[in-house]
Amino acid sequence: MSFHEIRFPTAISRGATGGPERRTDVVALGSGHEERNSRWADSRRSYNAGYGVKTLDDLHAVIAFFEERRGRLYGFRWKDHADFRSCPPSITPSALDQPIGVGDGETSTFQLCKRYGSTHAPWSRRIAKPVAGSILVAVDGEPVIVGTHVTVDPTTGTLTFEPEHIPAEGAVITAGFEFDVPVRFDTDKLEVSLQGFSHGAIPSIPIVEVRL
Repeated sequence: MSFHEIRFPTAISRGATGGPERRTDVVALGSGHEERNSRWADSRRSYNAGYGVKTLDDLHAVIAFFEERRGRLYGFRWKDHADFRSCPPSITPSALDQPIGVGDGETSTFQLCKRYGSTHAPWSRRIAKPVAGSILVAVDGEPVIVGTHVTVDPTTGTLTFEPEHIPAEGAVITAGFEFDVPVRFDTDKLEVSLQGFSHGAIPSIPIVEVRL
């Protein structure tokens, strides 16, 4: 998949609207009861960045970014300011935030993930675009050195332990991190309007998450 490892301007994405979407089929039965079925195992996020455009410089930045991505052709990183950490946004990530696996003495590779909910039907989200330099890792509560004991691929979210540091059987691997959402523009045309606005505006800049 064509993807550019670059983040959409964060000052503009801060003012965007959007969030997760799911697909659920709901069938009303003759008895008045319902049958519900989830068509997607995972949610998919979508945003409208147009609300974040405040100045002509913002317009210029978005147009340049759009042109370099060739519209819908290339994916890119997006910071969801409501959900960009392994913990709540107001808290600093720690190495104990998210359980990502249990060692068996042989497996050296683990995938970063974030868990939502805890009791009824928790959902685990694969984190494919962590922010480089933000990842903290612990094994059984003891921090390990990222870059020495374990390496992290910021383009996939994969952790790889060095042979001499492979987690022992039963050891719980946890991690804390910041992350971006892999997205693309959901249009090949930007409607730019300067009329009626003191600074100019783009009414709609649809952006949608891509599966990696």
